[in-house]
Amino acid sequence: MTATEMKLPAEFIARTKALLGDEWDAFEAALNAESPTSIRLNPFKNGDAVRQTLPLGGRVPWASNAFYLAERPVFTLDPLFHAGCYYVQEASSMSLEDVLRRQVTEPVRVLDLCAAPGGKSTQLSAVLPVGSLLVANEIIRSRANILSENLTKWGNPHTIVTNNAPAEIGRLGAFFDVVVVDAPCSGEGMFRKDPASIGEWSVANVQQCAERQRRIVADVWAALRAGGLLIYSTCTYNREENEDNIDHICRELGASVVEEPRRFMPHRTKGEGFFIAAMRKEGLAGERLQGNDKKLKERLKIVSAGVPPGAMKGKDFIPPHSLAMSCDLLPDAFPRWELDKTTALHFLKAEALQNVPENLPRGYVLATYLDCPLGFVKNIGTRANNLYPKEWRIRMPLPV
Repeated sequence: MTATEMKLPAEFIARTKALLGDEWDAFEAALNAESPTSIRLNPFKNGDAVRQTLPLGGRVPWASNAFYLAERPVFTLDPLFHAGCYYVQEASSMSLEDVLRRQVTEPVRVLDLCAAPGGKSTQLSAVLPVGSLLVANEIIRSRANILSENLTKWGNPHTIVTNNAPAEIGRLGAFFDVVVVDAPCSGEGMFRKDPASIGEWSVANVQQCAERQRRIVADVWAALRAGGLLIYSTCTYNREENEDNIDHICRELGASVVEEPRRFMPHRTKGEGFFIAAMRKEGLAGERLQGNDKKLKERLKIVSAGVPPGAMKGKDFIPPHSLAMSCDLLPDAFPRWELDKTTALHFLKAEALQNVPENLPRGYVLATYLDCPLGFVKNIGTRANNLYPKEWRIRMPLPV
């Protein structure tokens, strides 16, 4: 299929030809090639289990523990996906790690402002220096719930998920050392991966996105301390949403670019279209507002924060699912029941489990697959009642 057959807007073609020059033909051919599938392994969980079960290909060169897949499996039917052992993420967007490792060398407070569904937040939680705090925010509540689910599965308890507008966070004052803004954009870089986005593109939408991106950054700017780092990214090609906005931030808000912005193009790298830049806010480093996460809980709408204490149901104490997912869970904290794949999938459908081993202790048991925790069951002898969150359950039919 050619770009013409894809019905790319004529204005997009003209604008992108002007941007790329002689590279247009290679770019056009890349758009018609198959979109690569890539994942990142969770460094705090059982990566060997993933290596044994998924068709890992070459490494993503700008991110650690990141691989292309030789073929795309049905991730919904892989218990290791639900266990948080890996995250499916577009390869170009993983370049956040490359920037972060060069610019951040000590514990920091980080805000991922537009964080859903959680690709960059899970990456941040995996690579930030020990002792860092990550606040992952999403303004749309339904998407914030998905963000919370994905971060809970990832298992880093030093993470807070919030549901606030950028201006509400800006009113915190200079709280954060790093702010990541993966700004909502016109999505030109996703045309290959999501052809439906082509019909939503227009020059007017590009202009609207660029203006909205400037407002988002301006609204949250006060929450970044003097000398703090802003990492700005989009999944689009045009200059208005990328270089022009970087110029605007530096000129109007007081920032300086700390390394050359990077463009990812599908004909140059194995991934989709992406743009990323890093800037520092003017002022002396170290001017950080004092306080802790109590300040966040008082002023922001918290969706989830670390591992909650659990709940009482009648006379029973029910352990939280986030405890089962936590990377800090001690291996011998609960008795374990190793499930085969079929049983694991029935567990992930939130069904009660039968055929309980006779030697399995009564009470709360950690269900595992390939030694990776999936969640809790309560063994009552004749069966095991399932504590998996029903709103997360697999809804698609299981293979026969």
